Amino acid sequence: MTNFTVVNLGCKVNRVESDDYEALLLNAGLKESPLEDSDLVIINSCAVTGEAEKKTRKAVRHALAHAADAEVLVTGCAAALDPQSYEALDGRVKTVPKGEMESYLDRRFSSSCHDESDLASSLTSALSFSRLRRGVKIQDGCDHACSYCVVSIARGPAVSFESDQVIKRVKALRSQGVREIVLTGINLGSYNASGLTLAGLLRLLLNECADKNPEEFWRLRLSSIEPMDVDDELIELMASSEGRICRHLHLPLQSGSSRVLKEMYRPYRAEDFEKLVGRLRKAMPDVALTTDIIAGFPGETEEDFEETLALARESAFSRIHGFPYSLREGTPAAKRPDQIPPEIKRERAQRLRELSESLERKDKLRRQGSKEWVFMESAQSGRSESYHLVYLTEAQSPGSLLSLTLEKDMLGL
Repeated sequence: MTNFTVVNLGCKVNRVESDDYEALLLNAGLKESPLEDSDLVIINSCAVTGEAEKKTRKAVRHALAHAADAEVLVTGCAAALDPQSYEALDGRVKTVPKGEMESYLDRRFSSSCHDESDLASSLTSALSFSRLRRGVKIQDGCDHACSYCVVSIARGPAVSFESDQVIKRVKALRSQGVREIVLTGINLGSYNASGLTLAGLLRLLLNECADKNPEEFWRLRLSSIEPMDVDDELIELMASSEGRICRHLHLPLQSGSSRVLKEMYRPYRAEDFEKLVGRLRKAMPDVALTTDIIAGFPGETEEDFEETLALARESAFSRIHGFPYSLREGTPAAKRPDQIPPEIKRERAQRLRELSESLERKDKLRRQGSKEWVFMESAQSGRSESYHLVYLTEAQSPGSLLSLTLEKDMLGL
C-alpha cells in the first residue's frame, strides 16, 4: 500500500481539486498519512502573489527533506508557470499540469472508480470535521487579463462544466449528509454552460436537489464572484431563497479609485461598485459583503488610497482581505516605472487590516439578536450565513446546521 499526503496551497478552487485527488487515491486503495511516512506527496501550488510562489517552493523543499524517499508531484498554477524550476530542485520532483492530474493518478494507481457518488463517499468519510463543508468546482480559467494578475496565464481560458455534472456531484455530496456546499470557480460569475448562467444553475440545483425532509436544511454558498457578474437575476434569487443560497458575497473590489481600476484593467468604476452594493442591500438588507483590496498598486497616490478606504467604509464590508501589491513578471503592471516603495505598500496594507477589524466588529454588533443558520465546523464553533465565526458553550454535532439567535459572546465580542 502506498502512503500519500496532499499539500494544498492557495484558493478554494485548489482546495476542491486537492480533495478530488485525495478521493481518487483513497478509492485506489492508498492510505493518507503524515508527511514523514508518505511515499507520494502532491503539492497543489499557487501563484497569485510572489509570496505564494515562495510558499510553494518552500513546501517542495520541506517535502524533499521530511519525506526522504517520496515522489513529489507538483501541480497547480505555480507549476504551470515555471515547471522546470521545480523539477530542477531534485530528481524526485515531477510537475503535472492541473488538467492532467486526475488521469495521471488514475493511470499510475489503477483506480477504476470515476463515479461521482463513490468519490464523494470516499472523500466525505476521510475528511476531518473542519472540512465537512464541501466545495464543487463549476468553472475554471479566466478570459480577463487584469494588469497585475498571472492567473489567466496559469489557468487558461474560461470553461464551464455542464449542469448535469454539477447536479450529480451535489447530489452525491448531499447523499453523504453534507449540509453546506460551496460553488467555486476561478471566474465563478462567468459561468455559462450551453446558455445556462450562474443564476440558472443555482435555480436548477435548488429544484433538483431539494430535500423532502424540512429538518435536513442545507445550503449553497458562492465563493468569490466578480462585481460585474452580479446581475439582477442572481440578486433576486438569493433574496428569495430563504437562506438556501447564503446571503453572503465575496466581491473583489481591488481599489476604490476609478483611475486605478482602469489601470488595473478592471471592467468597472468605483461608482459602479457603489451602485451594486446599493442594489444588494436594497434586496437583502442583511447581506454580508467581504472583499479583496490591493494596497500600493503602481502609481497609486495617497488620494487614490483614501478613495479606497472611503468606498470600503461606505460598502460596510464585514471583512477585507487587504494585501500589498505583488509584482508578477510578465504582467503589464510589472513593467511600470512608478512602483510604490515597499514601506508604503506595507503601511497601506496595515491600514486596510485595521479598517477590516473595525468594520467586522460593526457588522457583528449589527447582527446581535438576529437569527442565522450556523454551520458547525467543530463541536463548539461554526460559520453563520454571514460568514462570521460563531462560538458555542455546548457541544454540537460537527457538520450540522443550526438556526441560532446570535449573541454578543457567541460572536466573540
